[in-house]
Amino acid sequence: MTSARPGPFTVVSFHAHPDDEALLTAGTLARLAAEGHRVVLVTATAGEAGLTGHGWSGAGLGARRLRELEESARAIGAARVECLDYRDSGWGAPGPVDPGSFSELATEPVAQRLAALLREEDADVLTTYDAAGGYGHPDHVQVHRVGARAAEIAGTPLLLEATLDRTHLVGAVGLLRRLSRLLPVPELPDVRAAYTPRSELTHRVDVRAHLAAKEAALGAHVSQAAGARVGDTRTLALLLRLPRPVGRLVLGHEWFREVGRRPGTPLLDDVLATLRG
Repeated sequence: MTSARPGPFTVVSFHAHPDDEALLTAGTLARLAAEGHRVVLVTATAGEAGLTGHGWSGAGLGARRLRELEESARAIGAARVECLDYRDSGWGAPGPVDPGSFSELATEPVAQRLAALLREEDADVLTTYDAAGGYGHPDHVQVHRVGARAAEIAGTPLLLEATLDRTHLVGAVGLLRRLSRLLPVPELPDVRAAYTPRSELTHRVDVRAHLAAKEAALGAHVSQAAGARVGDTRTLALLLRLPRPVGRLVLGHEWFREVGRRPGTPLLDDVLATLRG
């Protein structure tokens, strides 16, 4: 158990691509920044292989997405943004994954780079993803592997896996399917084995007071709001179009699993509880 410290604390939030920070952690990070803690955003890639309906591609799309990340960071209140500039794996694109892409790299050298940043920041907290990478994206799985090793190398006291409550997610997908009669809804996957079961979670963070910041962070990622084909609806765009009461229900909480902490009931609302003692 980590010994109690007074704070403020430094939180490094590690993600695979620009927009991941907005989808999974923006409310929590905005809440931490508002409380006076230092928030640092790190992405492994520029997201240059992502889908977009705006005509950008390759390096041009990557540069665009990094600008969007900077705007998202301002909405959150992040003090620093870094991109490690590894190659986006482009999961879902036709053909094999490029062997030089982020997901295919050896864990240790990448973890050493992230650990150097953790030491430079004297980070108290690192956020990554769950072992499955949420929904299985190989870049997200690599974030989990790299983050776990980097925290070990740097001796970062608190490691949090940003995830979703699988039970809540299944319910939200059901709600969106019902809303499809009123709103254009993207193809919704089977999420019964995605993210983290409720029994393994340690934190359910109330971010409803910071929904404006979270929505601004989501809205910053304009390139990801339209699909590659005319008429496609992306998840990010759908979330921003939800009626206000539904938006508060779907976006009002964020979930984490604290590595090394036994899950309890009720789930914790404060991601810094262990550091505060």
